[in-house]
Amino acid sequence: MRRMPTLVQWMLALLCANLVSWSAARAHLTDSREGRWLLAALIVLAYMTFCVVTGLKVRRARRQQESLWHGDAAAQSLLVVFASQTGFAEQLALQTAQSLRRGDVAVRVLPLARLTEDDLAAATRALFIASTTGEGDAPDSAAGFALRMQHAGAPLPQLSFGVLALGDRSYARYCVFGHALAAWLRQRRAQPLFDVVEVDNGDDGALRHWQHQLGVISGYRDDSDWSAPSYGRWRLAERRLLNPGSLGDPAFHLALTPLDLPAPQWQAGDIAEIGPRNSAEDVRRFMRALSLVDAALVEPLAARVLPLDGFPDLQGLPAPALLARLKPLPHREYSIASLPQDGTLDLLVRRMRQADGRPGIGSGWLTAHAPEGATIALRIRRNSGFHPPPDDRPLILIGNGTGLAGLRAHLRARVAAGHVRNWLVFGERSRAHDWFHRDEIEAWQARGQLQRLDLAFSRDGAERIYVQDRLRQAAPALREWVEQGAAIYVCGSLQGMATGVAQALQEILGEDALIALAEQGRYRRDVY
Repeated sequence: MRRMPTLVQWMLALLCANLVSWSAARAHLTDSREGRWLLAALIVLAYMTFCVVTGLKVRRARRQQESLWHGDAAAQSLLVVFASQTGFAEQLALQTAQSLRRGDVAVRVLPLARLTEDDLAAATRALFIASTTGEGDAPDSAAGFALRMQHAGAPLPQLSFGVLALGDRSYARYCVFGHALAAWLRQRRAQPLFDVVEVDNGDDGALRHWQHQLGVISGYRDDSDWSAPSYGRWRLAERRLLNPGSLGDPAFHLALTPLDLPAPQWQAGDIAEIGPRNSAEDVRRFMRALSLVDAALVEPLAARVLPLDGFPDLQGLPAPALLARLKPLPHREYSIASLPQDGTLDLLVRRMRQADGRPGIGSGWLTAHAPEGATIALRIRRNSGFHPPPDDRPLILIGNGTGLAGLRAHLRARVAAGHVRNWLVFGERSRAHDWFHRDEIEAWQARGQLQRLDLAFSRDGAERIYVQDRLRQAAPALREWVEQGAAIYVCGSLQGMATGVAQALQEILGEDALIALAEQGRYRRDVY
């Protein structure tokens, strides 16, 4: 293909030269028999050149049209692009790529932060898997790309795309970033392959719909349904109340040991997904309401959502039909507070309250209903977006409440590696009751393994002081650490703390600098 423009140019030049020669000699050529033969030959050559040029143009246009619809299998891959906050979007991107490759589709996977205009201009098909964090925000690593989306850019009429939008319906701005990404692509004249697929908290039905669309794209329909990985069996070895007398809800240190061998491995920043259970009393209440006496129903009912009322439509159903009507309890996620070499998987869990005052589904099971020694259904989910820095660069850890769990794992990893440039900024209600793992933290500080510690106990003074206030007070030191290459990790509540910390960091470092840190992997968050 690269030689065709040269061939076309040569033939056009020859045609022009012939025409010029013909025009100059026309008067003389027609005066003799030889001249008439030469004139005829020139006309034939001109016609042949015209036919060749026209044929090449038609061929190029046909190939461009075929590429527009089908792409070039030899030179071009389908893009699978992800924007992930907790690692779930990245996990789905890899599963998406595996499914497409089973249909012999060439796939290229990359994070949204690394997607360039050249990538978009060269692509004919792209799939985007985009999380929405907080109230409609892009994941931290994609914040810079979100800013670039404010400008439409060059048209992309050759691009067909699909979007899988991950979100949580409990937030008002549900799946907003995924929809914003789709709107931005449409503004650039890219064509959607199908409507945006919304996923509420990992909803299996929505993911099966996405998988169906992948089958349409690849032509491979025999791929088995994606299923949630099996939970492992863990023993609840210890449960210890950390904040007796606190003004807040009780918080517990939990230690679990694996019952299945080999023991699973994890890194600082990874997540424990818990398969919760209903309390024995809730199961008994439900069975009494439906006059159920079959003891075999106790275990399956313990793992399903049990309505508080509205029982009439469930009365009299046979056991299989009853269980089919009840949804499985959703899993719950907790930051892991330890390392595998510690011998236990540690969690820091606050007992939450539902609207009716009952303990939360996950926290109630772990902190109230499950007795010590009970078997806990748990699986570890890799959270690469919150893994530790690969080197000994300074590390600033910021968090509040039970967010200390993820920070504790990072500090343990840093101490084990001999990396001492660590700074912890932690906030809670009261120094006397809510300084979780105080002895351990003070020991790290005394040994020089925690070089700086800033604490914010909001209820200890007349003025409410929070972690973002401590950051502003330490602004010169914060800028100095960042200039020295420090990474900033934030773990804790999204509402209040994470937003306040982000605002403080923008004031101290500047918005552009904070976006750059996120894109470099030096500003990471695990917030909930």
